[in-house]
Amino acid sequence: MSRRAYFESEESMAYQSGEDIMHTLTSIAGRYIGANPPHPPVYRVSRSGPVRKCDDHRYSFPLGVLFPDMGKGQQVYAWAKLWSDSDQEFTFHVTCYGPLRLYHNGIGVFGSAPDEEYPAMPLLKLKCGLVKGWNHFVLEFSLGERGLGGQFGTGSRKNKPLHFIVPSLEREGQEGWLYTEPLDAPLQEIPSGPLGEKATGVSWLPREEKPAAVAPFGQLARMYGLCSGMSAYAWAKINGSHCGREPVVFSGEAFSPVEFSVNGKLVFRQEQAGTFRFELQLSAVSHNLTANCMCGEQDWGFQLDPIAYKLLTPAQEIKGYSGKWLYLGPFQRGQEINLAACQTMRQTTRSGTGEEVYWRTELPGGEVRPFLENEWFGRWNYPLGVTLYGLLQLGKAGQRSDIRDYVLNHIEFATSRFSYSLWDRARYGAAGLNNQLSHIDSLDDCGSFGATMLLADRERKLEGVTQTAAHIADYILHKQDRLEDGTLYRKVGVSRTMDNTMWCDDLYMSIPFLCRYAEWSGDDKLLDEAARQVLLYKKYLYIPERQIMSHVFDVERGAPTRTPWGRGNGWVLFSLSELLTVLSQEHPSFTDILQFYRELCAGYLELQGRNGLWHQVLTDPQSYEETSCTSMFIYSYARGARLGWFMNPEPYIQAVRLGWKGLTRHAIDKQGNVYGVCRGSSYSFSNQYYKHELGWNLNDTHGIGIVLLAGLETLSMHEWQASTSTHAAEMIGTPGKMGNGSV
Repeated sequence: MSRRAYFESEESMAYQSGEDIMHTLTSIAGRYIGANPPHPPVYRVSRSGPVRKCDDHRYSFPLGVLFPDMGKGQQVYAWAKLWSDSDQEFTFHVTCYGPLRLYHNGIGVFGSAPDEEYPAMPLLKLKCGLVKGWNHFVLEFSLGERGLGGQFGTGSRKNKPLHFIVPSLEREGQEGWLYTEPLDAPLQEIPSGPLGEKATGVSWLPREEKPAAVAPFGQLARMYGLCSGMSAYAWAKINGSHCGREPVVFSGEAFSPVEFSVNGKLVFRQEQAGTFRFELQLSAVSHNLTANCMCGEQDWGFQLDPIAYKLLTPAQEIKGYSGKWLYLGPFQRGQEINLAACQTMRQTTRSGTGEEVYWRTELPGGEVRPFLENEWFGRWNYPLGVTLYGLLQLGKAGQRSDIRDYVLNHIEFATSRFSYSLWDRARYGAAGLNNQLSHIDSLDDCGSFGATMLLADRERKLEGVTQTAAHIADYILHKQDRLEDGTLYRKVGVSRTMDNTMWCDDLYMSIPFLCRYAEWSGDDKLLDEAARQVLLYKKYLYIPERQIMSHVFDVERGAPTRTPWGRGNGWVLFSLSELLTVLSQEHPSFTDILQFYRELCAGYLELQGRNGLWHQVLTDPQSYEETSCTSMFIYSYARGARLGWFMNPEPYIQAVRLGWKGLTRHAIDKQGNVYGVCRGSSYSFSNQYYKHELGWNLNDTHGIGIVLLAGLETLSMHEWQASTSTHAAEMIGTPGKMGNGSV
């Protein structure tokens, strides 16, 4: 890869704002936050039917079970749509139980071969050119010699856990797929855009029945059946525009005993079925209206008169549902529940039958689910752990409560829904949010973001942190795979080629969390474990003649790759600086870890490039200048100089100055865009993979946060130098304080 500049020098942050570090940092933060506004989750109608997600977020179509009598020559079709923000090439994964054809926007893009039509075959990777907007997908299944059905969906459950949307006009906004019964003839036309279901010429499952067409009449009887001794809640909102000077009147018919409450306060009770009417004097704002219905002998539920119904707005906007009421239950009559907490839409609650339940609609099988449809805000993954760490520290150092609160709200978006996401995954096969936190199977899934979560919890007590932190600690300490000597490693990787490997990245995915959880929980033994892991990783990955690290140790080969990837080395030094900050000098491993830190710092110092930046392959100056490793080295050097970890700090102080100047001149433009951040990696025994195949992304979250942290540590180093110089000058001017005038 050529060493072409990322942008013209006149477009650089340094050209625009000079040496103003805080201006640079707030520009980067402002661009990031502006591009990722704090949208809430999207709520959709979803059904827990036979077509559901697997753990890897692909949808499973068990058609052999659904249609055991399907014959040769028949077809089953499944139809859904997917939104894309841009024209892009995307990889899907498919497993064929039998013959399968895939259509994208009406055009056939895949047809299985006989040797691919077997459930035990490895999944197939299909590249598809998505268009901006809605993309319609149709799967055509036939009965083969070995089976029927298949699995289809996202090619990356970690980063792109996509969910498909029901495509017909009648069910616009619902999550999931429509599918047909076995058809004797192929569809005359493959659906390729918005259509009513009748216009396709066939009937689609699951059937969409009209609620009023199903007996008995009361909506709660239809949803829950007749449950003697049970109750359930209905929730809507009163539109504030109808309130104010005149009382609002609610009237209708109750099919069983009912109580109405406004904002949690009981306002009307009726002990038997029959018509009802009550008036309320309310202020001109939105109000929660809840009805607690008790099951009668023959029916239960209620219905408002049309005029009263018009006073309401939906309790929560639910895609795929035009009604205004949401329902929760059933409960034992008199059972106490925290209804206000349930109305935050963040948690389930235990029903009267002992099951956890969540809000639903009155549509048959129409349950409500939250989905994370933001690109970054609210998401939980390891690069965002560092991004939010940088933003949080900037918000504090710059006294920017808006930045601080953005971070806290992002983290609480995830932690407050942690318990719900575990339930959602168990019920639907894969969670609609918290996809990594609810399904931890690697250090990537938990440690980095978890470490920032614990810092954030110091700023403001965040809902769900205690349970989430304990879950992460249990995983790292008791569930993550280890070698016989206790070293953390990846027995099972994201792909087969990553199985049985040890990555230097995983020091950052574990060490900062262990350090902060030790302080948070008061258990110093976690620091012992953190120190032990650092020295074990040194045993496997250190390259002593260069004083740098191999990226990966291949356990099956029993050998390190000896590939000096920049960010991998950055993770190591970053982690050491986090550990040394909290490790007591009296700790038995402190001296060894400090010496390891100094050796690495010396090795990296020899490899700093002429522009002040380090390279993607540290030992190859022809590889591109990489921003995230540069920032980690700057951060760790500046902190080490300030905290006295170097015998001679001056060369490292100069490296920090040169490195930060290089970032603002060559990697950060005047709009606050961050260039040259290597994308997420696989690994190789060859440097050529890192140099030629592993390119960089603009504004990649692997780099934004650490650039912010590097700038903040550089500022702290400058302040430390200034205060040290001032103190030295004062000492020189005070008789008897400094005999030889040296600092």
